[in-house]
Amino acid sequence: MKKKIGLALGGGGAKGISHVLVLEALEEMDLRPSFVSGTSIGALIGAMYCAGMSTAEMKAIFLEFSLREDESLKHIVTRKHIFKWLDFIAPQFRGRGLLRVENLLTYLFESVHASRFSQLEIPLRVVASNFWNRQQVILETGPLIPAIRASMSLPGLFEPVKIKNQVLIDGGAVNPVPFDILPKDCDLTIAVDVIGERTVSEKIPSLSEAVFNTYQIMQKSIIREKLELMSPDIYLEPNVVDIRVLEFYKAAEIFKQATSIKRKLKRKINQQLLSITQ
Repeated sequence: MKKKIGLALGGGGAKGISHVLVLEALEEMDLRPSFVSGTSIGALIGAMYCAGMSTAEMKAIFLEFSLREDESLKHIVTRKHIFKWLDFIAPQFRGRGLLRVENLLTYLFESVHASRFSQLEIPLRVVASNFWNRQQVILETGPLIPAIRASMSLPGLFEPVKIKNQVLIDGGAVNPVPFDILPKDCDLTIAVDVIGERTVSEKIPSLSEAVFNTYQIMQKSIIREKLELMSPDIYLEPNVVDIRVLEFYKAAEIFKQATSIKRKLKRKINQQLLSITQ
């Protein structure tokens, strides 16, 4: 009998590109999640996959924007579709957020023709945070792109999103790795934590480093507390270090750093499936 797999993809900015390798490992094992939950970048990657995009297509999209080791940021302007990405990475010093994501999300979903949750091939739950009552909000019906925008709306970077009279911000503020909202009848639950690590240093951090790292310290605290109450069958942490939140142009390096996660996941899945069948 086919096993029901639940997959939770966590938030972590650009490091979340490594989620693609987790999905690729499942593809190589001829396994497909029955249900996906996602926070922030995990919501984006999860939605792309649930909409029918292959991991090869996802890798191509992110690598299209990636810089080689011998290239500097000025080479970004030579990339195809760069103006779609510029809305995402170029600050705007007005309004309620520094960055915009609408055009980028529209571009990413152009090829899959899924604009609503009901059009997805695999059920998806997206986590956002209600700014005013400080509660978790689970989005699983209605338009897809506003839900992803809400889940990715990191305070200060992205403008909050209003959905059904709720002002929503980044889901990582309440549930960085949402394995607890997967259906209870899953035979196997897999959670992927991509917050990652930073090299220990004695230097005083910049303002942006201080803000983002403090946010991730709080996220790690939330995760530790939650793991004491319940845990998924498989908990993965791709080995990605020293990648900042918006460094999506380091996609090639992220894939390289995280490549061992595929082997680790396959081994853990085989162990779990063996125990299930015994």
